[in-house]
Amino acid sequence: MQERTSTTERYTRGFAAAVAAVATLVLAANAGPAPAAAPDPDRRPAQHVISRHASG
Repeated sequence: MQERTSTTERYTRGFAAAVAAVATLVLAANAGPAPAAAPDPDRRPAQHVISRHASG
């Protein structure tokens, strides 16, 4: 049979888990979106090509 853990040990483990969870959430919140890549002029969407020919 397993030995019973003390109340202090359970609270300590719970507090450590809470600190780890908050640290993870803070790090995730500060990790902003990746910077957008510069658009390649040779790979434009078809809409841009059509509107350029229609207006010119």
